[in-house]
Amino acid sequence: METLRIDRDAELPGLVTITLNRPDKLNAINQRMHADLQEACRQLADDAEARVVIVTGEGRAFSAGADLGRRGPGVEAAPLAAANAAPSPLLERVRSSSGNRTSAALEGLDQVTIGTVNGLAIGGAVVFLACLDIRIAAESAWFSIPEVALDIPLTWNALPRLMRELGPARTKELVMTCDRFSSEDALRWGFLNYRVPDAELLPAARSLAQKLLEKDPVSLALTKSTCNALAESMVPANVTHADRDYLMLARLLTQDRNRS
Repeated sequence: METLRIDRDAELPGLVTITLNRPDKLNAINQRMHADLQEACRQLADDAEARVVIVTGEGRAFSAGADLGRRGPGVEAAPLAAANAAPSPLLERVRSSSGNRTSAALEGLDQVTIGTVNGLAIGGAVVFLACLDIRIAAESAWFSIPEVALDIPLTWNALPRLMRELGPARTKELVMTCDRFSSEDALRWGFLNYRVPDAELLPAARSLAQKLLEKDPVSLALTKSTCNALAESMVPANVTHADRDYLMLARLLTQDRNRS
């Protein structure tokens, strides 16, 4: 795939590694990456051999979050319409929900998922990690949720997922202040399961995957589906059903400010 590398582990049958693969852009998430991740999840939905999925980033970052660069093929957060183009609100509404769909696809995987955080994870990347079952980070990894500082709300159905993982007070603090936090902070707050030296990150993820692959596959699958159902009943993601509309409104307001 254009923005992903998908590898099946020869030594650990049942393990698949998805690597976000735009290292020159710090693996920023554009429309092409959304489409590739959604397609990868569709393929895994029909794969009875894959039992554990590691998600990581190529190069020096897990991901810099949504691609906020200039409009072009694959750019995620572009203006609603160019000045000389007829606006297409429904098209922009579809584009604005890309992150919601990708997050749901990752969270809905039957396989046990392991987020493996190298380098930085910003904005949408933190949302993706919140959709995964278990999270491991390198000691040097750090996190940030900067959307409010960029004059846009945090969308992609992120708030319910962060509430589940971090609790209401910590979620409000991190999303509203936009403060950067370290892997040590993330471990202490319960967002991470493990924090390991940088050189041990992928070996630690593979070791955990091996431990999971040794378990009874049906018992493991039932445990995951039950835990997901319990989490959804605690803080349902669909309470943020208007996420994409808030995002569209924020972009319109930004355009109005820029014109004035």
